[in-house]
Amino acid sequence: MKKITIVFFIFFFSNCLFSNGRIRDYGIKIGVLKTGKYNAITDVKGVLVGQKTIIKGKDIRTGVTAILPHSGNIFMEKVPAAIYVGNGFGKLAGYTQVRELGNIETPIILTNTLSVPTAADALIDYILSFPENKNIRSINPVVGETNDGWLNNIQKRAVKKSDVIEAIKSAKSGPVKEGNVGAGTGTICFGFKGGIGTSSRVLPENLGGYTVGVLVQTNFGGILQIKGFSAGIFLNKYYLNKKLNYSPDGSCMIVIATDAPLSSRNLYRLAKRAMLGLARTGGISSNGSGDYMIAFSTAKNLRIKYNSKSKLREIKVLRNSAISPLFEAVIEATEEAILNSLFKAKTMVGRDGHKIEALPVSKIIYRIRK
Repeated sequence: MKKITIVFFIFFFSNCLFSNGRIRDYGIKIGVLKTGKYNAITDVKGVLVGQKTIIKGKDIRTGVTAILPHSGNIFMEKVPAAIYVGNGFGKLAGYTQVRELGNIETPIILTNTLSVPTAADALIDYILSFPENKNIRSINPVVGETNDGWLNNIQKRAVKKSDVIEAIKSAKSGPVKEGNVGAGTGTICFGFKGGIGTSSRVLPENLGGYTVGVLVQTNFGGILQIKGFSAGIFLNKYYLNKKLNYSPDGSCMIVIATDAPLSSRNLYRLAKRAMLGLARTGGISSNGSGDYMIAFSTAKNLRIKYNSKSKLREIKVLRNSAISPLFEAVIEATEEAILNSLFKAKTMVGRDGHKIEALPVSKIIYRIRK
């Protein structure tokens, strides 16, 4: 029996090493809450994710990630939302209207810094493509970004409107690709290859049974921590290391979805807690980092109908005293999503021959187990 156990462990461990798995595939669990079926933002019913990865020649390493709160006409059925700014060195389009009105009326697009205007224009085209939207005169496209200019020739502005539309139209539920995909194709995190990551948490039934899902685009720095283990120091790659000229600047886009009936005010509070998940991984939200948390609720009773003739709106939302479990959920899911973005990313060579190594997962897992 002992021999069989050892053989199984060797097989499992070797399989993990060569499959570029997520952090849970190596037996490392983050937090105390259970994940959803896919451990992804798409575990929140109705949420869809689509991506377009753009790799061309030796210098184009970029892409688009689209998050849809639901599959219908989002402009006509807006969802409550809020945005929290951890550090504002970024170009988040649509921020002020979301802050003012407390809702989102388009899909959320993530891309690179210089492609924000293109993505916003594409979102306008997408919303206007619905026949029932033919007479609208104002659209608030929500587009977030991180700067992938070290690996990607960002000045070429390789992302086209057709790429954004393709990402939106390819959006689906189920598993979400992570690592060097979509908006995370050319990103860097803690000095290693970053990318797209996702995770989810489901509350126990006695706490409402609500789901919280998180998707991140990681492109930031600090001192990498993995479940309390100082991985950045162990690997000798961390901010303020005297031997390295390593900048912590960059950005992190964090998109949070939940089916809990939260007002925009409490969605703002939920979004704020995602910063604690980022901090758990060792991120410091540096001077040159654009760290934005976008949170929305998919609760159908909270959708805002554009054509409603009533001046009054009756809704039921969770009390303040009921949302602490959701805070824990978003912290855990954010931490794990960031780590998944690192674990799933692969070494990449890009602009001017710049090479960014993937996180040496086998070395870290061996050290943690030891």
